[in-house]
Amino acid sequence: MSRSHLRLTAVALSTALFGSLLISPASAHPAPRITRAGLDPALVAGRGADVPFVEQEAENASFTGEKLGPSREAYTLPAEASGRTAVRLQPKQYVEFTLTRATNALTLRYSIPDAPGGGGITAPLDVTVNGKHKQTMTLTSQYAWLYGMYPFSNDPNADPIPGWWKPEPDPVAKPFRPNHFYDEQRVLLDHTYKAGDRVRFAVPRNSAAAWTVLDVADFELVNAPIRQPARSLDVRLFGADPTGRRDAAPAIERTIAAAQKLGWSVFIPAGTFQVNRHIIVDKVTIRGAGNWWTIIKGKVLPLPEPAPDKSVHSAPGFYGKYAADGGSTRVHLADFAIESDVRERIDTDQVNGIGGAIGGGSTIENLYLHHTKVGIWLDGPMDGLLIRNNVITDAVADGMNLHLGVSNVRATNNFVRNSGDDGLAMWSESNPSGSVNHDNVYDHNTVQTPVLANNIAIYGGRDNAVTDNLVADPIREGSTLHAGSRFNATPFEGTLTFARNTTVRGGPRDLNWDIGLGAIWLYALQSTMSGTIEITDSSFLDSTYNAMMFVVDWPVKDDYAITNVAVRNIKVDGAGTNVVNARVGGWATFENVDARNIGAPFVNNCGTFHFNGPPEFDVRLLAGNDGGWTGATWCEDRPAVVPPPPPSPWN
Repeated sequence: MSRSHLRLTAVALSTALFGSLLISPASAHPAPRITRAGLDPALVAGRGADVPFVEQEAENASFTGEKLGPSREAYTLPAEASGRTAVRLQPKQYVEFTLTRATNALTLRYSIPDAPGGGGITAPLDVTVNGKHKQTMTLTSQYAWLYGMYPFSNDPNADPIPGWWKPEPDPVAKPFRPNHFYDEQRVLLDHTYKAGDRVRFAVPRNSAAAWTVLDVADFELVNAPIRQPARSLDVRLFGADPTGRRDAAPAIERTIAAAQKLGWSVFIPAGTFQVNRHIIVDKVTIRGAGNWWTIIKGKVLPLPEPAPDKSVHSAPGFYGKYAADGGSTRVHLADFAIESDVRERIDTDQVNGIGGAIGGGSTIENLYLHHTKVGIWLDGPMDGLLIRNNVITDAVADGMNLHLGVSNVRATNNFVRNSGDDGLAMWSESNPSGSVNHDNVYDHNTVQTPVLANNIAIYGGRDNAVTDNLVADPIREGSTLHAGSRFNATPFEGTLTFARNTTVRGGPRDLNWDIGLGAIWLYALQSTMSGTIEITDSSFLDSTYNAMMFVVDWPVKDDYAITNVAVRNIKVDGAGTNVVNARVGGWATFENVDARNIGAPFVNNCGTFHFNGPPEFDVRLLAGNDGGWTGATWCEDRPAVVPPPPPSPWN
């Protein structure tokens, strides 16, 4: 691939920031539609997290104002919306949802403008049920709106980084590459409402926001607060303030110390508890009253001098001891929320919700992690952890990352939305000890709208698995599923399994290369990928470009290959270009791969970019492939995109 092939040609963003607009009068209360990842739940049944809420998209509700999208062009509001579509409101306009089940709480995903100089604004939004029971939300853009290039800035006047390769088209005027537009907010209603009741979000006449965009609402029936368990210590007995006015961290630490001596657990009751730094946990159980009721809330504060872990700020979080200090074991964290205050990405900062090394039979469950840098970032070597039933949203960087020799971790039934980098990642970074990530599983998770990078990404390691997940709507520099020899990762060994996953609207255009990625893509950048990779029993729905991509970077095209890949029992329903795009040497087998609504020849085989003659990637078609498979010698650098029709049931 020549440098000219890597350079993005100038592309006019015809939809500008908002994408296509459709003005819609208020409709006569359309029948309520529950969706998952913007689709009929029947199309994604059995995949992803089983969550306690139901999703309704704003564009499917009754609304006045403008429908935004659909659009998949990066740096636009519809591209970052669930389903690539949202509703824009002016003052005095509204979106009204009809409940499909009993509800006493909701989560609203929205966007409002940034302040002209950055830093965000606040604006009201009125909530009524059946025309009464009014309450007013205070929306904010203080945690949204990043600009420029990695690691990004909150300043809309930020310049491109000098010397950094920036092949994306530069806008004529600032702000430079705005992104990360959305935030979400939880609301407890005054009482429980029934199916058929109507919840309206209306922008008041005096709103400070020039526009308000509503994307999706999650409706939930929240249980009463959990009572204090037997053989537990309440943090209030040790001075913790449940009003949030006084720092509760010392009291929580005193409670932990006493509980460890007694062999009891720690209970944090309903309330808001101010914590502005890490609380170190080891051999202790900490449980709240439920993540709607027990809120750990704090600020990001500058440290007087850099910490040993290179942090320059503190923020609320629960951390195991670092591996160099022996790590932590028998830690159980459950049933509380962390509302952090991270507004910019500083990669040396340990301002994550959960961190350190937590293993040895530990569990992390039923947490709500919001406005962190990373929701859960674990640094090994460490072994043995269950992470389940958590919600991680609006992180500035990854949702979750298992880093540096992490093993025997299962992360299941987690919901991740609007991460600023990979939603879920396993990063087996090379290290002097030689430890690798191995025998980890990401299963039955839902990951939506990562603003940067991939929904789920695996970087090196041995015998890891990604199974039964629902992944949708990646925006730029990544896709829904990914495995790459990148970021100084250890080589892939054993078997990497991708099984029973569903991707939705994956395969975006990589803005640096100016080519379409696959909904699943394998990337040999720093070493040959020769370990077994199995991609089985999965569905690739409405891929923007390719369903599957095998690629190498141009400078190492003759050095590294991708081999030993088995693809079988796959359904591809919609791809803008190809089923398979091969831009590397190596081979893969394809068996029982059924495809329909494909915009170009099924196989685009450019091998190591010679473009003429036999390709260097061997597409081995075995039995049962259906839908229009032909020879594997066709090559087109950038085939035209034919948008497919919406996915439908497969008969």
